[in-house]
Amino acid sequence: MNKKDLLIGFAIGILASLLGMFLYITLIVHTDFITGIQSMKNEGHLGKIVTLGSILDLIAFGILLKMNKELMARGVVLAVIALTIATLFI
Repeated sequence: MNKKDLLIGFAIGILASLLGMFLYITLIVHTDFITGIQSMKNEGHLGKIVTLGSILDLIAFGILLKMNKELMARGVVLAVIALTIATLFI
C-alpha cells in the first residue's frame, strides 16, 4: 500500500471540499468566505455547508476511479470521513 497516493487523495478531498464551500458561499450566499463561514456557524448551518462542499469530493472520487487510482480515491473517502467527524465537534 503506497501511503503517498493515499495522502495525495486525502489532500485532494480536503481541497475539493474547501473549494466547494468557497464556491457556494461566494456564488450563492454572496458574501466573502470568512464572513460567510462565521455567519453560518453562528446560525448553526456549518454542517450543511460542509455537506454541500463535499459534492466536489464525489466528482473527484469518480475521476480518480476512472483513472484507476484506487488508493487516491480511498484518500478522498478518508477526507470525507475526517470532515464529517470534524463537523460533529465544531
